[in-house]
Amino acid sequence: MAARGEQGRRITETARETLGQSVRGLGAYHMNACVKCGLCAETCHIYQAEPEPANHPGVKASKVIDHYRRYHTFLGKYLPGLVGARDLSPDALDQLVDVVYGRCTACGRCSLHCSIGLDIAAVIRAGRNVLAAVGKVPEGLQRTVDNQIETGNQMAITEEELKSTAEWLAGDLRLEMDDDGVEIPIGAKGRRVLYLVNPREVKFFPLSLMAAAGVFHAAGERWTIPSKFYDVTNYGFYSGDDPAARELTRRVIEEAESLGVEEIILSECGHGFRSFRWEGPNWMEQEYPVRMRSVLEILEEYIDSGRVKVDPEKNADRVTLHDPCNLVRWGGISEPQRRVLKKVVADFVEMTPNRKDSYCCGGGGGMLSMSEYGERRVMSGKIKAEQIRATGAKIVATPCHNCADQLIEISKKYQLGVEIQAVVELVYNALA
Repeated sequence: MAARGEQGRRITETARETLGQSVRGLGAYHMNACVKCGLCAETCHIYQAEPEPANHPGVKASKVIDHYRRYHTFLGKYLPGLVGARDLSPDALDQLVDVVYGRCTACGRCSLHCSIGLDIAAVIRAGRNVLAAVGKVPEGLQRTVDNQIETGNQMAITEEELKSTAEWLAGDLRLEMDDDGVEIPIGAKGRRVLYLVNPREVKFFPLSLMAAAGVFHAAGERWTIPSKFYDVTNYGFYSGDDPAARELTRRVIEEAESLGVEEIILSECGHGFRSFRWEGPNWMEQEYPVRMRSVLEILEEYIDSGRVKVDPEKNADRVTLHDPCNLVRWGGISEPQRRVLKKVVADFVEMTPNRKDSYCCGGGGGMLSMSEYGERRVMSGKIKAEQIRATGAKIVATPCHNCADQLIEISKKYQLGVEIQAVVELVYNALA
């Protein structure tokens, strides 16, 4: 009993210390600002699909705030029962897992419509920081983080498998493009562009990688994929493990420097873009030595400059666009993909609402790595399914593989009959 008591005390101390470190400056305002107006409920895809109190954004945030209040407010310290402040006990931490991992994707839509601008996603991530520090990340999500740290990528794909896949895809491209000069270079030094990809492109979605390679070749780009640290995803960001997220970022930047590239291009990944482009410099506490952009930005540049010629009639079916939360709402990339699609497809229609107001598809926040929340995840996609159906589109373009995986499941669940494609695939299809 004494040993268990001591262990519980250490867990509580670690959790308390981590919460204090996660909530500083403006973050402290968000921990004390909620006025419980309830407006956020109308904006949450999870609550809209399953309107029970536990799914209400304000309620979810309050579960974290109650712990903060216990240690960082006067009444919380001396009269905790009066203000609902709660100790960070092992049991309370166990209850928090379902709240911050299982009932929220941290998409941030609720904050846009909050009457006082409360950053609920930041509150939720503070809860994830705490749980990561005490080893209470859901097993599937933690295993993905471990894979990235131990093997360099989330799916533990070996360098040999990467090179083998690149070889056969390049062979197919040579046939399709009728050009023996097509290559998918791995670990080549002195190239202009370092291209980070989602390992799912290597394992399950090779058409995305093949399409990007085809476009790069058509544009005459000097590019390469890193041989070791090529993973554009960062599941430390999802789990709340900032030290792991920082380490994954550091490895990629060091590889970029060792290969002597001028620019890092991030493939179509919502949280990957946010993690590397915006969060990474904060984790590393320094600016990057090379430029970093989304592949969407360089696709637009290729088309506008005439480096790539396209014919929109080659994509004749109606196409709509899903906006990944971390890319658009958090990352600020909303227009390049639209300008590109309007030039490479014959019939483009918008979902409503869109851009920063778009609903989360339900696949973010690491949800796809946590099988225990699978049923809730697919159910939460109902509002997105209704958006897609209303467009009459046959193809949904989405610049994010997590979103693509979720949209594929949503299409099956709600019988949408749509095809999910990356933006770069539609650009490749339209090459003139």
